[in-house]
Amino acid sequence: MKVSEIIDAIESEIVARGLYIIEVTVSKDNDVEVTIESEEGKVELEDCVAISRFFETRFDRETEDYSLTVTSAGLDQPFKVLKQYIKAVGKKVEVQLKGGKKMVAALEAADEESITLRYSQKEAVEGKKKKEVVEHVDRFTMDQVNSVRPFIEFN
Repeated sequence: MKVSEIIDAIESEIVARGLYIIEVTVSKDNDVEVTIESEEGKVELEDCVAISRFFETRFDRETEDYSLTVTSAGLDQPFKVLKQYIKAVGKKVEVQLKGGKKMVAALEAADEESITLRYSQKEAVEGKKKKEVVEHVDRFTMDQVNSVRPFIEFN
């Protein structure tokens, strides 16, 4: 099985359900994993079941000899496609920059080349003895970013 074959076969059903494909992987043992996300809201279990059933109408398990997993993108998983970044605009994200710097910031904008983040950090301010919280809005190119994932806050 080829990834492009799988995407071509099931993408219309995924889009019809208000979802999009994050990733499709096929192992050497024909273990197929389809990761999806919702355009708005969240992926429901019934979405995964329906897509799994639709997949099985397109690929004969006896002929192809595959195992199938349809899953939603986990909350703790880094973003992989631009739609995930766009969906998160206005929300807090956890960012790891190349070089090791980690931060929690509000995602202000995203495109193919970069992301714009709003964040605060304590800094030395000229004329002041104590460090003060300074707000920043900075643009980072995608090659400066190691990973971005949703920020999970427990109240």
